Amino acid sequence: MMHRHSLIRRLALCVLGLVMGGVSALAQAQDPDPLVDAAWLSQALAGQSPPLVLDASPRKLHDMGHIPGAVSADFYSYGSREVDAQAMQARLRSWGLNEGHQLIVIHDQGGAMLATWQFYELHRHGVPLQRLRLLDGGLAAWKASGGKLTGEATPAPQPGNLVVRAPLQDPRAYLPEFLQASGDPAHHALLEALDPPFYYGGAKFFSRGGHVPHALLTPADDFFRPDKTFKSRAELEGLLAHLGVRREQQVISYCGGGVAASVPFFAAKFLLGYPQVKLYQGSQREWLQDPRDLPLWAYATPSLLRSAEWLNGFSNTMLRTYSHSPISVVDVRPRATYALGHVPFALSLPTEQWRTHLAQPQGLRSLLGAAGIDPQHEAVLVSEGGLQPPAALAFALLEHLGQRKVSVLMDSLDDWGLKGLPVVKEPTRLGAKQSALDPTIEPVAYSSVLRPVLVTNAQAAKAEPRAAGLPLVFLWVGAQAPAPQAMPGTSVHLPYGQLLQANGQPKPAHELWTVLSKAGLPRHARIVSVGDEPGEAAVAYVVLRLMGFSDTRLALQP
Repeated sequence: MMHRHSLIRRLALCVLGLVMGGVSALAQAQDPDPLVDAAWLSQALAGQSPPLVLDASPRKLHDMGHIPGAVSADFYSYGSREVDAQAMQARLRSWGLNEGHQLIVIHDQGGAMLATWQFYELHRHGVPLQRLRLLDGGLAAWKASGGKLTGEATPAPQPGNLVVRAPLQDPRAYLPEFLQASGDPAHHALLEALDPPFYYGGAKFFSRGGHVPHALLTPADDFFRPDKTFKSRAELEGLLAHLGVRREQQVISYCGGGVAASVPFFAAKFLLGYPQVKLYQGSQREWLQDPRDLPLWAYATPSLLRSAEWLNGFSNTMLRTYSHSPISVVDVRPRATYALGHVPFALSLPTEQWRTHLAQPQGLRSLLGAAGIDPQHEAVLVSEGGLQPPAALAFALLEHLGQRKVSVLMDSLDDWGLKGLPVVKEPTRLGAKQSALDPTIEPVAYSSVLRPVLVTNAQAAKAEPRAAGLPLVFLWVGAQAPAPQAMPGTSVHLPYGQLLQANGQPKPAHELWTVLSKAGLPRHARIVSVGDEPGEAAVAYVVLRLMGFSDTRLALQP
């Protein structure tokens, strides 16, 4: 009997859970739009239950002209420093916040981070989302709509009675979680809200410039239109999808001190409804103060460039004999040059063999497999040092064929030898292993999934489908600009040599950003690298990959 009652009780609890889950989902689906426009606010202020308007702008700007009745909630009077519940309660009560149902409309000058930060703070300290609104476009939109302004000081509001308890933990990320997320880009998306010069290391707030490993560049300005209103939800969704952000990932935004990060946080969580979004308040300030000396990157994907020390460390006789080296070293120099000396375990596949398969890249599969190049390895390309066109072309072809990872050795063989590393003249042994400890490289079946990297020509690139609203831009890398009719769309001229230093290595990330932005290359576009010579166009393709441009192609012909 007791068992029967227990079973009935469990069934009842399950039913109740399903019902409550449905109610919760319905409530979430009915959450109001957090954005309001100036017309809505004007009408609401004239109504019987006007909202409380909080102006997060600096007090000086507030005093120069504000919405009548708006309470100055100047961010710079309190900052982003964490305070306890009692201090936060006193702050919010001083602005007139009460328990109850009065709506709260937050704004700044428009297209800025102060209103979104205040929205985040109120939400995290327990103000229900149903009561929170953000004036889209801020004071700029209010002015543009003809809304009234006053320079008269708003009378101090009656102290409110809002009760603030312990802040919600769900919206906020802490350093241990953020550190773990930086090492797991498959399941996490880190959004850096700083501007490109900071991301690429040309500027800094603290001791060093650059970005947290695997972070995506999402400056706050990317989320606003020129009129300072938020971009449409479709545009914002397209922006994050273009960067590779997926809804099933844990999304964490950050910046220098945590405030600008509230813009991508607000957009992803409250405008797009991404289910897992947090803001890392510690941001770079805490990251760089950590005694472990946590890294910052300048290039978006620095592992595309390898050094002699790195390659020697992960591809040497001892490791290949007694352990495992998931590295395929591919030497694209002429066979005669290879015979004079090469990196240990390098497999010779001269650039001529790559070029003969440009029309049918899939024909390379049998050649690569027979040469012992494993598609599940990291393929490290060796040429004459730096980012040479032969290595860059092989890089693009391997990525197109679905190689798990591709990189380029930046050191020449002379550099390799000068560093005291071994140089070998005998061809790398290829064939069946004679024993478990035999470092001979075995041929493999080169099986992988193709990626959309190569296109036959510019016209073919134009015909390829792409995300809605994403422009198509051709990056012409030849010495002379193309004729106006040569490109079937928008083109940017940038000779590939301007991307490289005198030694053939890519310029530092912040210099590359200056070159690319000065040329007018947009970040959010499908960019097709093209030139008279496919190897030169491939150099630009690799540089774009290095800089984190997320939708790139290589056209083999103009």
